[in-house]
Amino acid sequence: MHCTIKTPGLPECAGCGLGFAYLEIELLYQIAVGLGTSPDIFSAIERGMKLLQQHAYIERCALFLANPEKSELELKASINLTAQQRKIATYRFGEGATGLAAKSGEPVVIENIHNNINYLNKLGTINSKAISYIAIPLIKDEEVIGVFSANVVKGCALNFDDLVRMLTIVGSLFAGSLQLQQELVKEKETLNELKSYYKAEVLNEHAFENIVGRSTKMKQIFSLIDTVAPTDATILVRGETGTGKELIATAVHNTSLRKNGPFIKLNCAAISETLLESELFGHEKGAFTDAREMRKGRFELADGGTLFLDEIGDISANLQVKLLRILQEQEFERVGGSKTVKVNVRLVAATNRNLEDMVKKGEFREDLYYRLNVIPINLPPLRERYEDVKLLVEHYMKKFMKQHRKEMSLSKASLELLLDYPWPGNIRELQNTMERLVLICPSGEVHPDMLNHVLPFNYQKYIRAPEPQSAPVEPVVSAPQREERTSATPLTKNDMQEMEKEAIVQALIEHRGIQTKAARALGMSARQIGYKMKKFGIDL
Repeated sequence: MHCTIKTPGLPECAGCGLGFAYLEIELLYQIAVGLGTSPDIFSAIERGMKLLQQHAYIERCALFLANPEKSELELKASINLTAQQRKIATYRFGEGATGLAAKSGEPVVIENIHNNINYLNKLGTINSKAISYIAIPLIKDEEVIGVFSANVVKGCALNFDDLVRMLTIVGSLFAGSLQLQQELVKEKETLNELKSYYKAEVLNEHAFENIVGRSTKMKQIFSLIDTVAPTDATILVRGETGTGKELIATAVHNTSLRKNGPFIKLNCAAISETLLESELFGHEKGAFTDAREMRKGRFELADGGTLFLDEIGDISANLQVKLLRILQEQEFERVGGSKTVKVNVRLVAATNRNLEDMVKKGEFREDLYYRLNVIPINLPPLRERYEDVKLLVEHYMKKFMKQHRKEMSLSKASLELLLDYPWPGNIRELQNTMERLVLICPSGEVHPDMLNHVLPFNYQKYIRAPEPQSAPVEPVVSAPQREERTSATPLTKNDMQEMEKEAIVQALIEHRGIQTKAARALGMSARQIGYKMKKFGIDL
């Protein structure tokens, strides 16, 4: 039976016609299977080398990989070398036949190692049966990553051209397997880093659980998020401390096309300037005293996902320049490194500072400000979200009752007191207050006097005494209007309500929609003006 698999240019065996092509394909198949099934890539490479030796192609074999600086070749796998030979088997680029193959990117063939000065005999092969030496460069992405070398014995089954071709194919298999292993190792490291990051995040107590809100302003924000989240536009969230900026960033990520990618967070104000650069961009081994190994920064961890930078107004001028570059180019260098790292990250930034004033004072780069302020989202303080206070009170009370295993309820007077309080610390203050209420107050109904130990000691100064419900608010009118109305027919109930509505609208306009200020001007409480706005259908 004759083999039907042939490769043009290959010799055939005498007699049966079985070509070396078939034997080579079978050998390459065995090597490829070994590389694909072994968890230890270098052990699999050495088994492949032994298969080459068994088929009488080579005597000794070695695989060298270039160091990160691409200056030296280090031995990673070999057969028929002693421990001492392995220890000294290092070549500089351009040194000897092995280094020359790495430097030129072309195979180097020495037909007689006894008569060629390029053969350095570092491994002591002169006394062996080897007569020739072949060095094959391993190339990945047009860059030499190593060298595959072999000593050839007399009586090799293939001529030099065919042997070089054979070893080149085997070297390509080795290089491909090494590349795959490196990618798997890199992916595993990334997963481990993300696992550590998310574990640390889970251990930290989050400020909020869900975005709770039905007010007009919050509905407008939800609509804006739905519109811009599917894009990659940079978002700047503005708002006072405790208004829930991180929740907005989370909502943007979860409704974006990147929702299956990582969501990485960093508070720029919580880290010293010297460490912030390393946290953002990572560092190389030895970049500073404690840098014992290479570490990825938040931008690399967020590759393919979203990075949320809170308190962006607190970064230094030096970091502002580097942040501007990564927003423009999506690339950076780690601290202490020179290699450019490319990433694909969507940035959501947040601040409670007035960036416009900082730009005028020269404290914040104007070009960076415009890069960040592509899509601004302005979060209103809780005092301007009167309709949401009751929802938040109920939400956090249920949460903490479940957490601390208590059953409680708020009396009407207690709820009104919580609704009248303007919450200067916003949602974070409300959350902490409700947990304190659940912990301190006894089970059952909570009365106003119990809140003295829950709300701040000076909370009374924020709350105005409610006006009697029976006394309607007297709208501000001019003297001629008073005379005209006095001489006219008596006002009806509808007339009084219309006048009251006009007065509330006018007060809101004068105080730019801030309900607490408008309420004070009218002699009302925040709860009362909220009730009246709902009653009259006044929409800010």
